[in-house]
Amino acid sequence: MDILDYAFMQRALIAAALVGITAPAIGTYLVQRRQALMGDGLGHVAMTGVALGLVLHTSPVWMATLVSVLGAVGMELIRARGRTSGDVALAMLFYGGLAGGVMIVNLGGGQTASLLGSMFGSITTVGAEDVTAMAILAAFVLAVAIGLRRQLFAVCQDEEFARVTGLPVRALNLLIAITAAVTVTVAMRIVGLLLVSAMLVIPVAAAQRLTRSFATTLGLAMAISVTVSLTGTAATYYMDVPSGATIVLLAIGVFMVLTAFSAPLARRRAKAASAAEEVCTRDDVKV
Repeated sequence: MDILDYAFMQRALIAAALVGITAPAIGTYLVQRRQALMGDGLGHVAMTGVALGLVLHTSPVWMATLVSVLGAVGMELIRARGRTSGDVALAMLFYGGLAGGVMIVNLGGGQTASLLGSMFGSITTVGAEDVTAMAILAAFVLAVAIGLRRQLFAVCQDEEFARVTGLPVRALNLLIAITAAVTVTVAMRIVGLLLVSAMLVIPVAAAQRLTRSFATTLGLAMAISVTVSLTGTAATYYMDVPSGATIVLLAIGVFMVLTAFSAPLARRRAKAASAAEEVCTRDDVKV
Protein backbone atom coordinates (compact mmCIF):
# COMPACT_ATOMS: atom_id res chain seq x y z
CA MET A 1 0.00 0.00 0.00
CA ASP A 2 1.56 3.29 -1.09
CA ILE A 3 -0.10 5.11 1.78
CA LEU A 4 2.37 3.44 4.15
CA ASP A 5 5.40 4.48 2.10
CA TYR A 6 5.32 7.97 3.58
CA ALA A 7 6.42 8.66 7.14
CA PHE A 8 3.87 11.43 7.65
CA MET A 9 1.03 9.05 6.77
CA GLN A 10 2.38 6.40 9.10
CA ARG A 11 2.35 8.95 11.90
CA ALA A 12 -1.11 10.16 10.90
CA LEU A 13 -2.58 6.65 10.95
CA ILE A 14 -1.06 5.93 14.37
CA ALA A 15 -2.46 9.20 15.65
CA ALA A 16 -5.87 8.40 14.15
CA ALA A 17 -5.93 5.03 15.89
CA LEU A 18 -5.08 6.72 19.21
CA VAL A 19 -7.90 9.20 18.67
CA GLY A 20 -10.31 6.42 17.77
CA ILE A 21 -9.56 4.51 20.96
CA THR A 22 -9.44 7.37 23.46
CA ALA A 23 -12.32 9.63 22.33
CA PRO A 24 -15.20 7.21 23.06
CA ALA A 25 -13.40 5.86 26.14
CA ILE A 26 -14.09 9.10 27.99
CA GLY A 27 -16.97 10.18 25.75
CA THR A 28 -19.11 7.33 27.09
CA TYR A 29 -19.00 8.90 30.55
CA LEU A 30 -19.71 12.38 29.23
CA VAL A 31 -22.79 11.13 27.37
CA GLN A 32 -23.92 9.33 30.52
CA ARG A 33 -23.59 12.61 32.46
CA ARG A 34 -25.35 14.60 29.72
CA GLN A 35 -22.21 16.67 29.16
CA ALA A 36 -21.95 15.93 25.47
CA LEU A 37 -20.71 19.41 24.57
CA MET A 38 -17.97 19.53 27.19
CA GLY A 39 -15.38 18.57 24.59
CA ASP A 40 -16.39 21.54 22.47
CA GLY A 41 -15.74 23.92 25.34
CA LEU A 42 -12.42 22.30 26.15
CA GLY A 43 -11.44 22.58 22.51
CA HIS A 44 -11.96 26.33 22.69
CA VAL A 45 -9.89 26.58 25.86
CA ALA A 46 -7.09 24.46 24.39
CA MET A 47 -6.69 27.02 21.60
CA THR A 48 -4.89 29.29 24.05
CA GLY A 49 -2.49 26.48 24.89
CA VAL A 50 -1.76 25.78 21.22
CA ALA A 51 -1.08 29.48 20.63
CA LEU A 52 1.24 29.68 23.63
CA GLY A 53 3.12 26.62 22.40
CA LEU A 54 3.59 28.17 18.95
CA VAL A 55 4.69 31.55 20.29
CA LEU A 56 7.01 30.13 22.96
CA HIS A 57 8.42 27.51 20.56
CA THR A 58 7.45 24.63 22.83
CA SER A 59 5.29 21.58 22.09
CA PRO A 60 1.74 22.77 21.29
CA VAL A 61 0.39 19.38 22.41
CA TRP A 62 1.84 19.61 25.92
CA MET A 63 1.00 23.29 26.29
CA ALA A 64 -2.57 22.66 25.10
CA THR A 65 -2.81 19.80 27.59
CA LEU A 66 -1.76 22.06 30.46
CA VAL A 67 -4.16 24.86 29.55
CA SER A 68 -7.11 22.57 28.81
CA VAL A 69 -6.60 20.68 32.10
CA LEU A 70 -6.69 23.97 33.99
CA GLY A 71 -9.81 24.91 32.03
CA ALA A 72 -11.41 21.55 32.81
CA VAL A 73 -10.78 21.99 36.53
CA GLY A 74 -12.34 25.44 36.34
CA MET A 75 -15.35 24.08 34.45
CA GLU A 76 -15.90 21.32 36.99
CA LEU A 77 -15.65 23.71 39.94
CA ILE A 78 -18.19 26.01 38.29
CA ARG A 79 -20.51 23.06 37.59
CA ALA A 80 -20.19 21.79 41.15
CA ARG A 81 -21.30 25.14 42.54
CA GLY A 82 -24.52 24.79 40.54
CA ARG A 83 -25.39 28.47 40.39
CA THR A 84 -27.38 30.11 37.62
CA SER A 85 -24.40 32.31 36.73
CA GLY A 86 -22.39 29.18 35.96
CA ASP A 87 -23.56 29.09 32.34
CA VAL A 88 -22.34 32.63 31.79
CA ALA A 89 -19.00 31.85 33.42
CA LEU A 90 -18.55 28.77 31.23
CA ALA A 91 -19.41 30.72 28.09
CA MET A 92 -16.79 33.34 28.95
CA LEU A 93 -14.24 30.60 29.61
CA PHE A 94 -14.96 28.87 26.27
CA TYR A 95 -14.93 31.88 24.02
CA GLY A 96 -12.21 33.62 26.00
CA GLY A 97 -9.98 30.64 25.27
CA LEU A 98 -10.70 30.82 21.54
CA ALA A 99 -10.20 34.59 21.36
CA GLY A 100 -7.09 34.37 23.53
CA GLY A 101 -5.54 31.82 21.18
CA VAL A 102 -6.09 33.97 18.11
CA MET A 103 -4.78 37.07 19.88
CA ILE A 104 -1.64 35.38 21.22
CA VAL A 105 -0.71 34.01 17.79
CA ASN A 106 -1.13 37.41 16.18
CA LEU A 107 0.86 39.19 18.87
CA GLY A 108 3.55 36.54 18.59
CA GLY A 109 4.12 37.10 14.90
CA GLY A 110 1.70 34.90 13.00
CA GLN A 111 1.85 31.12 12.41
CA THR A 112 -1.85 31.27 11.59
CA ALA A 113 -1.56 28.19 9.37
CA SER A 114 -0.39 26.08 12.31
CA LEU A 115 -3.24 27.37 14.43
CA LEU A 116 -5.78 26.54 11.72
CA GLY A 117 -4.34 23.03 11.50
CA SER A 118 -5.05 22.52 15.19
CA MET A 119 -8.54 24.00 14.84
CA PHE A 120 -9.73 21.75 12.03
CA GLY A 121 -7.18 18.93 11.94
CA SER A 122 -4.32 18.38 9.50
CA ILE A 123 -2.47 15.10 9.00
CA THR A 124 0.63 16.91 7.73
CA THR A 125 1.13 18.60 11.11
CA VAL A 126 1.60 15.32 12.99
CA GLY A 127 5.28 15.05 13.90
CA ALA A 128 7.18 12.24 15.59
CA GLU A 129 7.23 14.13 18.89
CA ASP A 130 3.46 14.64 18.60
CA VAL A 131 2.88 10.90 18.20
CA THR A 132 4.99 10.23 21.30
CA ALA A 133 3.08 12.81 23.33
CA MET A 134 -0.27 11.50 22.06
CA ALA A 135 0.66 7.91 22.95
CA ILE A 136 1.57 8.92 26.51
CA LEU A 137 -1.64 10.92 26.92
CA ALA A 138 -3.74 8.14 25.37
CA ALA A 139 -2.28 5.64 27.84
CA PHE A 140 -3.37 7.93 30.69
CA VAL A 141 -6.89 8.25 29.27
CA LEU A 142 -7.31 4.50 28.87
CA ALA A 143 -5.88 3.79 32.31
CA VAL A 144 -8.47 6.09 33.87
CA ALA A 145 -11.45 5.25 31.64
CA ILE A 146 -11.02 1.48 31.83
CA GLY A 147 -9.15 1.01 35.08
CA LEU A 148 -11.67 3.05 37.09
CA ARG A 149 -14.73 2.21 35.01
CA ARG A 150 -16.81 0.92 37.94
CA GLN A 151 -16.22 4.00 40.07
CA LEU A 152 -16.68 6.44 37.18
CA PHE A 153 -19.85 4.71 36.02
CA ALA A 154 -21.29 4.90 39.55
CA VAL A 155 -20.60 8.62 39.74
CA CYS A 156 -22.05 9.28 36.28
CA GLN A 157 -25.15 7.19 37.01
CA ASP A 158 -26.07 8.63 40.42
CA GLU A 159 -23.79 11.02 42.31
CA GLU A 160 -25.79 10.87 45.53
CA PHE A 161 -25.73 7.08 45.65
CA ALA A 162 -22.00 7.07 44.88
CA ARG A 163 -21.41 9.54 47.71
CA VAL A 164 -23.39 7.38 50.14
CA THR A 165 -21.30 4.32 49.22
CA GLY A 166 -18.16 6.21 50.16
CA LEU A 167 -16.76 7.07 46.75
CA PRO A 168 -14.77 10.34 46.46
CA VAL A 169 -17.32 11.95 44.15
CA ARG A 170 -15.64 15.35 43.80
CA ALA A 171 -12.25 13.81 43.02
CA LEU A 172 -13.78 11.45 40.46
CA ASN A 173 -15.69 14.30 38.81
CA LEU A 174 -12.44 16.26 38.53
CA LEU A 175 -10.72 13.19 37.10
CA ILE A 176 -13.40 12.85 34.40
CA ALA A 177 -13.00 16.51 33.47
CA ILE A 178 -9.20 16.27 33.36
CA THR A 179 -9.31 13.08 31.30
CA ALA A 180 -11.68 14.76 28.84
CA ALA A 181 -9.23 17.65 28.54
CA VAL A 182 -6.37 15.26 27.82
CA THR A 183 -8.49 13.49 25.18
CA VAL A 184 -9.13 16.79 23.43
CA THR A 185 -5.41 17.40 23.00
CA VAL A 186 -4.88 13.83 21.78
CA ALA A 187 -7.42 14.39 19.02
CA MET A 188 -6.56 17.91 17.95
CA ARG A 189 -3.98 17.03 15.27
CA ILE A 190 -6.31 14.65 13.42
CA VAL A 191 -9.85 15.88 14.10
CA GLY A 192 -9.22 19.46 15.16
CA LEU A 193 -10.15 21.30 18.33
CA LEU A 194 -13.41 22.62 16.89
CA LEU A 195 -14.63 19.16 15.84
CA VAL A 196 -13.26 17.00 18.65
CA SER A 197 -16.53 17.04 20.59
CA ALA A 198 -18.14 15.08 17.74
CA MET A 199 -15.74 12.16 18.26
CA LEU A 200 -16.46 12.15 21.97
CA VAL A 201 -20.19 11.85 21.37
CA ILE A 202 -21.19 10.47 17.96
CA PRO A 203 -19.55 7.00 18.16
CA VAL A 204 -21.10 6.53 21.61
CA ALA A 205 -24.52 7.66 20.38
CA ALA A 206 -24.19 5.32 17.38
CA ALA A 207 -23.28 2.36 19.61
CA GLN A 208 -26.26 3.06 21.85
CA ARG A 209 -28.57 2.44 18.88
CA LEU A 210 -27.74 -1.28 19.15
CA THR A 211 -26.51 -1.88 22.70
CA ARG A 212 -27.88 -1.68 26.19
CA SER A 213 -25.07 -2.44 28.63
CA PHE A 214 -22.29 0.02 29.45
CA ALA A 215 -19.44 -2.36 28.59
CA THR A 216 -20.93 -3.31 25.21
CA THR A 217 -21.57 0.32 24.35
CA LEU A 218 -17.99 1.24 25.21
CA GLY A 219 -16.54 -1.59 23.12
CA LEU A 220 -18.71 -0.93 20.07
CA ALA A 221 -18.13 2.84 20.30
CA MET A 222 -14.37 2.26 20.26
CA ALA A 223 -14.68 -0.02 17.23
CA ILE A 224 -16.76 2.55 15.35
CA SER A 225 -14.43 5.39 16.30
CA VAL A 226 -11.25 3.58 15.26
CA THR A 227 -12.84 2.54 11.95
CA VAL A 228 -14.00 6.03 10.96
CA SER A 229 -10.76 7.64 12.17
CA LEU A 230 -8.56 5.35 10.08
CA THR A 231 -10.91 5.47 7.08
CA GLY A 232 -11.16 9.26 7.23
CA THR A 233 -7.40 9.65 7.49
CA ALA A 234 -6.86 7.37 4.50
CA ALA A 235 -9.51 9.29 2.54
CA THR A 236 -7.63 12.49 3.29
CA TYR A 237 -4.56 11.05 1.57
CA TYR A 238 -6.34 9.68 -1.50
CA MET A 239 -8.98 12.38 -2.02
CA ASP A 240 -7.23 15.48 -0.64
CA VAL A 241 -10.05 16.36 1.75
CA PRO A 242 -9.90 17.77 5.32
CA SER A 243 -9.22 14.99 7.82
CA GLY A 244 -11.35 16.30 10.68
CA ALA A 245 -14.42 17.00 8.57
CA THR A 246 -14.13 13.65 6.79
CA ILE A 247 -13.88 11.67 10.00
CA VAL A 248 -16.83 13.46 11.60
CA LEU A 249 -19.03 13.04 8.51
CA LEU A 250 -18.20 9.32 8.41
CA ALA A 251 -19.15 9.03 12.08
CA ILE A 252 -22.45 10.77 11.39
CA GLY A 253 -23.06 8.41 8.47
CA VAL A 254 -22.50 5.38 10.71
CA PHE A 255 -24.89 6.87 13.27
CA MET A 256 -27.60 7.32 10.65
CA VAL A 257 -27.18 3.77 9.32
CA LEU A 258 -27.32 2.23 12.79
CA THR A 259 -30.31 4.39 13.68
CA ALA A 260 -32.19 3.12 10.64
CA PHE A 261 -31.19 -0.46 11.45
CA SER A 262 -32.13 -0.18 15.12
CA ALA A 263 -35.71 1.00 14.53
CA PRO A 264 -37.14 -2.41 13.50
CA LEU A 265 -34.93 -4.07 16.12
CA ALA A 266 -36.43 -1.85 18.83
CA ARG A 267 -39.95 -2.71 17.63
CA ARG A 268 -39.19 -6.43 17.84
CA ARG A 269 -37.81 -6.02 21.34
CA ALA A 270 -40.88 -4.08 22.39
CA LYS A 271 -43.20 -6.77 21.01
CA ALA A 272 -41.22 -9.49 22.76
CA ALA A 273 -41.36 -7.62 26.06
CA SER A 274 -45.08 -7.02 25.65
CA ALA A 275 -45.68 -10.70 24.91
CA ALA A 276 -43.64 -11.77 27.94
CA GLU A 277 -45.57 -9.36 30.16
CA GLU A 278 -48.86 -10.68 28.83
CA VAL A 279 -47.82 -14.29 29.63
CA CYS A 280 -46.83 -13.30 33.16
CA THR A 281 -50.19 -11.55 33.63
CA ARG A 282 -52.10 -14.65 32.50
CA ASP A 283 -50.09 -16.84 34.87
CA ASP A 284 -50.87 -14.48 37.76
CA VAL A 285 -54.58 -14.59 36.91
CA LYS A 286 -54.59 -18.41 36.88
CA VAL A 287 -52.93 -18.52 40.28
